[in-house]
This record gives sequence, C-alpha cells and structure tokens, in this order.
Amino acid sequence: MELTTPIREVKGVGEKTEGLLQNMGVYTVGDILLHFPRDYVKYPRAVEINELSDGAQAAVILRIDKPAVMRRTRAMTITVLKGECCDGKLEAIWFRLPYIAKGLKKGKTVILYGKVICRNGTFHMEQPALFTPEDYTAVEETMQPVYGLTRGITNKFLTKTIRHALDSCDSFFEYLPLDVRTKYELAEYNYALDQVHFPDSMDTLICARRRLVFDEFFLFLMTMQLQKNGEEKQLNPHHFTDPKIVQDYIARLPYELTGAQKRTIDEVLSDLRGEVLMQRLIQGDVGSGKTIVAFLSMLYASDSGYQSALMAPTEVLARQHEQSFLELCERFEIEKTIVLLTGSMTAKQKREARARIKENPDALIIGTHALIQEAVEYQNLALVITDEQHRFGVRQRELFAEKGQTPHILVMSATPIPRTLAIILYGDLSISVMDEVPATRLPIKNCVVGENYRPKANAFLEKEIRAGHQVYIICPLVEASENYDANNVTDYTEQLKASLSPDVRISCLHGKMKAAEKNQIMEDFKDHRIDVLVSTTVIEVGVNVPNATVMMIENADRFGLAQLHQLRGRVGRGNAQSYCIMMNASDSDRAKERLEILNRSNDGFFIASEDLKLRGPGDFFGIRQSGDMSFMIADIYTDAKVLQHASDEVKRILSEDPALQMEKHENLRIKMREIFERGEVSLSL
Repeated sequence: MELTTPIREVKGVGEKTEGLLQNMGVYTVGDILLHFPRDYVKYPRAVEINELSDGAQAAVILRIDKPAVMRRTRAMTITVLKGECCDGKLEAIWFRLPYIAKGLKKGKTVILYGKVICRNGTFHMEQPALFTPEDYTAVEETMQPVYGLTRGITNKFLTKTIRHALDSCDSFFEYLPLDVRTKYELAEYNYALDQVHFPDSMDTLICARRRLVFDEFFLFLMTMQLQKNGEEKQLNPHHFTDPKIVQDYIARLPYELTGAQKRTIDEVLSDLRGEVLMQRLIQGDVGSGKTIVAFLSMLYASDSGYQSALMAPTEVLARQHEQSFLELCERFEIEKTIVLLTGSMTAKQKREARARIKENPDALIIGTHALIQEAVEYQNLALVITDEQHRFGVRQRELFAEKGQTPHILVMSATPIPRTLAIILYGDLSISVMDEVPATRLPIKNCVVGENYRPKANAFLEKEIRAGHQVYIICPLVEASENYDANNVTDYTEQLKASLSPDVRISCLHGKMKAAEKNQIMEDFKDHRIDVLVSTTVIEVGVNVPNATVMMIENADRFGLAQLHQLRGRVGRGNAQSYCIMMNASDSDRAKERLEILNRSNDGFFIASEDLKLRGPGDFFGIRQSGDMSFMIADIYTDAKVLQHASDEVKRILSEDPALQMEKHENLRIKMREIFERGEVSLSL
C-alpha cells in the first residue's frame, strides 16, 4: 500500500466512513498518517468506587446491578447509569449518545474513565469513556492518542485505522540531510511518525515530536525561501499621485490617529510610490485600527486612478467592511464606486458586481476568495489587501498576474508575534507594527474565575443584557465528545436557556453550520435580534459588534493566549465599558499563571512575549495558537528555539546549494519538487 492509496483501501474503512474521513481532509493513506493526535491519555490503574477522589481523572470499575436509564428531552437523549460498591455511590451520565446503553446491561462489569466530581456524597462522571475490562487492560498505564474528530468518527475507530495504515503502507522516504539530523539529534522520519501516534514512552514521544516540529518549520521556511529566491524583484508599474491627499483625509477624521497608524500609513504610501512592487505585512494588535489604514490606502489608489481589492476571510466581515467604507465616504463627502463580491451571492448579483468592476477602473472592491475564484476582469488593479488567512505570497501574485494584473500586496495580521519570530515567519515581507490602541477606547476589564463563580457570572450577564448590551460566550467544542472533557456549544446553549430569564434571546454558532446560516446568525446578532451568542472560535476574526460588552470564555485554560486575546478583542468596540470573563476549569498552577498574563494586560504584543517566556520549549503539550501560523503539530511559541534552528539550516543549505543540486540534497530536492507541484507553484529544481 502506498501513501497515495485511497483511504477506502485501508482495513475497516467503508463507503460511509470514507465520506466522513474526507470531511476531515483525509483522502489517502498519507493524509491519515499526518492527522496527528491533539493530546494523549495515560490511563491509570482502575479502582473501586470507594477509592475515588473528588476532581480526579480516574478509571473506575463498575458492576452493573441495574441497566442504564434513557431519558429523552426535546433537545437530546440522556443516558444515566447508577452503581454502588463498598459504601461508594456513582452516577454516570452521557448526553446525545443513545447507542451507549447497549453496552450497559445488567450483570456486566465495565470500566469508566473520566473526571470525577463529588456532590452530596455521590460521585458523578459526565461523558466518561466506556471500556470492557479486557479492552482497558490493553491500554492501562500506556499513552493512548486522542484525535480531533468529526461527527460519526470515534477515537477508537480512528486509532485502529491509523494503526492499520502504519502497518500496511510503504515508508516515507527520508529527505532531511543526515548532517542536519545529526547536528540536532533528530529521529528518523518513519520512526517519528510511528511514535507520535503510538509512543512507547514520554521520552520517545518528545523525541518524535521534536523531529516532526523541525520538519514542519523547515519545509515551510524552505518553500518560502525558494519562492522568494525564484522571484525577480518586480518593478512598480503604477504611478500614484501626491500623497498629500491622504493627509487631507486624515485631517477630516473625527478622531486622532495613533502614532502607530500614522507611521504605518507613511510606510505603505512610500511603498506604493517606490521602485518595486510592495509586499508588506501590517502586524496590528486587536483594536489597533487596521481597517482605517486599509481604507485610506485603497482611497489613495482610487484617487490615483487605480482599482484596489480587500479580501476578507468571511462574508460577514466583507459586508461589514463594505458598510464601514460607505459610511466613511459619506463622512468625507466623496463619491466612490464600492463593489462587493462574495461566493453566496446569486448568479445575477455576481454578474452585476463583475460588470461594475469591469466598468470602474478606480473602484474599491471588497470580497472573499471569490475575488480570485470568480471570472473577474479587473481594470488597473494596483493594490490587494488580504488578511493573514489569505496569505498566498508569490502564488497570490501569480493568480492576479494571470488576470493581467501586477498589484501591490498588503497583508494584515491581528496575531501579535514577537518581532524576532515575525522576521523568520514573514521573511518575504516588509513588516509594519501597530502596537497602539486608540485612546478613545476604554480598556477591557478582565477576570479569571472558577466554576463556583458561575451564579454570579450569569447574574452579571443578565444585568448587562437588561442595560441593552449583548454577550458572547465561547465554548471549545461544537458538541459533546467522549474523549474531551470541556463545554460544548450545543448542550451549553440549552443549559443557558434554562438558567437565564425566558425573554433573553439566545442563539448558537459553530463551524459545522452552512455559510448562509452562519451569516444570518451573525447579521441577527449585529442587528441586536440576539442577546447572547454561544459560539466556538469561529467568531474570532474581525467581527465588529460595538453593542457587545461581555466576552465569557468557557474552559479558557484550553485555549492559547494569542487566541484568547483575539476572542477578547470582539468586545470593547463601543463607548460602554466591556468585560472579559475567563472561566478556568483547571487546577493546574501553570494554567493559572498563563491566564494571569491576560488578566493583567490587554497588550497583545506583551502577552505574546510573556507567553513565549512562560511556556518555553519544554512545554510539550503547547496550547495551539490561531491565525495563519497555525501549523499541524508545531507551535511558534512553544517551539521558538526549534523554529530558529530550522531557519538557520534553511539559510545554510541554500547559501551553499541554492538549487539543491548536491548529491546529499537529492531527496530534499525531490521533496521540495513534490511540495511545489502539489501547490501548483512553478519552480525549477
């Protein structure tokens, strides 16, 4: 079996599970082997009920005297199992897992694994993993992988499938030069792949992960550098007018720009009038005012007779930009053609938008990926502004070149990264840093609290809602998981409806919804037809609802600090005081220390810097960050030292062998050619 073999040919994968795996981006044997665990469980010795302790992760032996009871509500099916042994009582409960009752018959002995909570003398477990004694013996005291899942795929099935794939497929060829592996004591690739899924010990897991992290950084940086080396500096064919006109617009704004905004605008204007085409990153903290910089840049292009395009990651954000641009043009008392183009528009709306783009050579164009994917004919396109999730680099410019355009590229990022790391990761871009927040914004008040604060938190939510404000609540999961003890959007929404007053309008949002449904919910929240929005992190990018004053984040200890900071940035956008409540479900001192950084500061660059110091390269289970630099297994904070090593090696190898022609780099040359062919990027190797 080869790495390109369709996943359907792996033992145990049928037509239905093949479709579910494809929903996870798994089409081949190679794909599933690169679907790394997101965590590991070391299953403890199984104990009797009377040996349990409050708050522990435990495995408990339960002899079933009475079969499980099924309860059905309008929203879900609940399965309850009760047991007693040696003066101890236990109640286990499962939400939305009706099939689990089949394994809970009278007379059977089972082992339940999960978190134990003691209430009124009875131990309780929610969503515990269920084992037969034989199955548990096989995993007891071993490290077992926990994978990211989708509906219909269990961790048990995925684990078996990956084991079958590892046992039956050909090896990956080793492409990392031997001198690099020796220098940094990196494991052989196939060994690392086997151990990251099924580690023999913590030591072998750390060794495997270090190799895979190095590879991920190394290949990313090598790809970027080869692209950059193969790209000739393109001369700037555009002729922009005197930038004084931008200063006139700035003078007419109803507020004073920050020093960082002024500095960034000057850098962009200088690039637009420079000798070569711009490729610049604006790294701006949450709320630093990147949108006005984008608008003024696009307005300058229009006044110079050119089109400009702003690509947003979501349709909601694209429409939000359109609305704010229209309002700013009205304030400046100028008439400009502003065109919106998104994928969900009707065929007629798309035709009309494309016609307006074709007919207006100085239009300000706003859209999603449709700006590249649709059959758009641009006229004089001189500037393209994207966010970090649309960072195509050289490939992006090639796509516009195919449409006969050679635009300047401006990338905007709201993920604060320490400058030393940013220079490595964005080595093909000039960098502008916006590290100030407009003085008119009230600082967000933060608090980190435990579960015992929940009644006060709910009362505070109601108080803000009665004052006419709105609330975000973030949960880590879409729905209950047998492998992940954390709040989920689906059940939490129902529980909240029971906890708050009946007239409070509550809705939920998550990534599994269709685009049209997500857009409608966000529009309803923006227009205050919803008071409380329970969501996954799908809302973290750029959405602007000034009336939202509370951000409550459940299981805050499960998120990376950069991601928490992004989420917090959804509030504090209006004139009212805003608040961020971080619910910490962990007893870990490390979790408390990390969250305290957010508690005492709203400065994203300070947070990123402190996060880097606190976590360091020894923090194996680094919480994943969000944004463009979200690697499959590597983490730019936890693995900062490995990132530096990978960067050093890329520079060294390309300085001595720019085209990778040496014999010792033959496998690396083959690997890089595969990457570029897969990405449809031209490269001569």
